[in-house]
Amino acid sequence: MPVSETPALAAPIAVREPGKVWLALASLYLIWGSTYLAIRVALESFPPLELAGIRFLLAGIALLLWERLRGTPLPGARGWGASAVIGLLLVGANTLVTVAEQWVSSGLSAVAIGSVPLWVGILSGLFGRWPARRDWLGLSVGFCGVLLLNLGGDLRGQPLGAGLLVLSTLSWSLGSLLKPRLPMPAGLSGTGAMMLCGGVADLLLSALTHEPQVLAASGRALFALAWLTVLGSIVAYSAFAWLLSQVRPTLATSYAYVNPVVAMALGALLLGEPITGLSLAAMALILLGVGLLTQGKT
Repeated sequence: MPVSETPALAAPIAVREPGKVWLALASLYLIWGSTYLAIRVALESFPPLELAGIRFLLAGIALLLWERLRGTPLPGARGWGASAVIGLLLVGANTLVTVAEQWVSSGLSAVAIGSVPLWVGILSGLFGRWPARRDWLGLSVGFCGVLLLNLGGDLRGQPLGAGLLVLSTLSWSLGSLLKPRLPMPAGLSGTGAMMLCGGVADLLLSALTHEPQVLAASGRALFALAWLTVLGSIVAYSAFAWLLSQVRPTLATSYAYVNPVVAMALGALLLGEPITGLSLAAMALILLGVGLLTQGKT
């Protein structure tokens, strides 16, 4: 799916094929909802910085090679500079989640990241584009659902993990809003360059912090890494980059409200984690909030 560029946070581009918008949203809802569990599984064999570095380095190289085979030239100096900035913010945000999941469960991490649309709404206002009244209603309802969902967990007992998750939400929100304003390379080259820069930064940081070397990884950890690389990075990141140029930022980041639902469902199915009545009520609020965000023009 191609990634379009917009010079600034202007009005959303009119979408001629809304089916593609819903397909992209569905991929973010389902795939990114599963990545929290995949990260948890991959951490059984890989240290966090190395895991994030390998994931994004491989995904970035794959996307850039694909674009070269299609005849797209490599990014220029300005394109690489913009990709490095966005890579440090977006890839860095995911890396912070990966590090945090050493102490915080995958489901609780997804719940914490549920605050992303709210931060996007606030930061959008600082860029001169406050969310519409309808958006604030959807944001408020969805965020209440995230808070209700959080009643079943406790981040206070893991202050380091909680702090990293807060930094992750801010980094991701800022990167999402800055990306259309910077001279990112066109098409999937921009996504690939961003991931390549972020992956290299992760691996350098892994070497500087002397993370333990992986001598042998389990089969399920390798499968989780492949899932994160192909689906979580190449497919979902490309869909997200495309959505940012097609729809309102609050709608593009509405996945953050659905991801906790998917993460909890997978935890129940694969790990036998219970889903309480309180969780079901929270899920209903989250889905209602997303429904309000998706009303009207995309």
